[in-house]
Amino acid sequence: MRSTARDLTEGNILKQILMFALPLMFGNIFQMLYNTVDSIVVGQFVGTEALAAVGSTTMITNMAVFFFNGFSVGAGVVIGRYFGAKDMKKLHLAIETTMASTFLLCVLFTVGFISAVDFMLKFMDTPADVFHEAAVYLRIYFGGISGLLIYNIGSGILRAVGDTTRPLMFLILTSVMNIILDLLFVIPLHMGIAGVAYATILSQFISAALTLLLLIRTHDIYRLVIRDLTLDRARLREIFSIGLPNGIQSVITAFSNVFVQSYINFFGSIAMAGWGCYNKIDQFIMLPMASVAMAATTFVSQNVGAKKFRRADEGTRTSIMLTLSITGMIALMIWIFAERTISMFTQDEGVIAFGTFALRQNVFFLMFNSVNQVLAAAMRGRGDSTGPMMIMLITFVLFRQIYLFVVTRYIANIPSLVAFGYPFGWITCCILEVLYFWIRHGRRGESAE
Repeated sequence: MRSTARDLTEGNILKQILMFALPLMFGNIFQMLYNTVDSIVVGQFVGTEALAAVGSTTMITNMAVFFFNGFSVGAGVVIGRYFGAKDMKKLHLAIETTMASTFLLCVLFTVGFISAVDFMLKFMDTPADVFHEAAVYLRIYFGGISGLLIYNIGSGILRAVGDTTRPLMFLILTSVMNIILDLLFVIPLHMGIAGVAYATILSQFISAALTLLLLIRTHDIYRLVIRDLTLDRARLREIFSIGLPNGIQSVITAFSNVFVQSYINFFGSIAMAGWGCYNKIDQFIMLPMASVAMAATTFVSQNVGAKKFRRADEGTRTSIMLTLSITGMIALMIWIFAERTISMFTQDEGVIAFGTFALRQNVFFLMFNSVNQVLAAAMRGRGDSTGPMMIMLITFVLFRQIYLFVVTRYIANIPSLVAFGYPFGWITCCILEVLYFWIRHGRRGESAE
């Protein structure tokens, strides 16, 4: 069987990053479709309150997903480094340790988040007319979150060795399935918000099963042998030293976004629904930068493993210019067609107006965030997760919360100032991260081969 792994330590840098990032981007788009299609279906066929309920749960579900993605990043860096160094023994130990840890974390996440649903919704000051449906959606979602987690870690293993194509194929298949099940459960079966939640978790379990089957049955160098599953302490320490800071940073950042959501909730269900629509579009705009960032992590980790530090540096610069170009073009298109984009979710004029305003105010500031994402990813590829974690915690959590507190209490509690909380964090993060990268990684002579 022809190897599907991709060695990123040789060849044209831009071409390698693009060929790696494009399947990731399409995969991320289809994965994002799960929750976005949920919002479109409930917005068009259930009602504004149901749309607000799904939108308000996004920040909560992201806390679970982002933490596990942090673990996935740590595993990917370690696996990519051993793959780049051609150390097959440690490569297999890292893969087996990663999967054994995943199964344990699935149990902890399912129990922990289901137990915390009511607390999290009350913490966000979720209005009474939205609370029940939001709780129903979250309990079903977290009851089936293992499918999402197993797929993400399995696809992370494949990404670390350069295979981004087959995870994409699985996502396309299950995303189409999710759309069909959404429509089936909501329209003829009248299951409401519970229907879209069940459609999501069923589709995610299928993608998880396909990914696991691929890892187990492949004859390639990254084959997963179930009977060899282990928790190797040295590999686990490596994975968590990189993945845990990233996971903690992601969770706390998502928790900070829950605070932003609580400020938006003050303006009522129309604003909540409009903000939820804005967040869905915002996440789609972030997909190219996230995909290039993932490519940068794997590119840098493989080249650092191969001791090609200059090539790792050039890959970082190329990734930044690529993501700035893509994000700028998408931002322009979204600004022009903002109203039409929001109207995909609802016909409520108030919701459309609020979502359009949020998009047009914030969309171009994502250029700053594209630099943040790629630089942080490149540093994680070098094994430095603590620096990016601290910078993002300070700017996305501390600075953003100080900003929101000050503007709403001492300037004006109005939607435009609250919505600017996102760009404020992106801009301050970009400034600090560029300075940190230049001081910590740009002047150490690490680039000499």
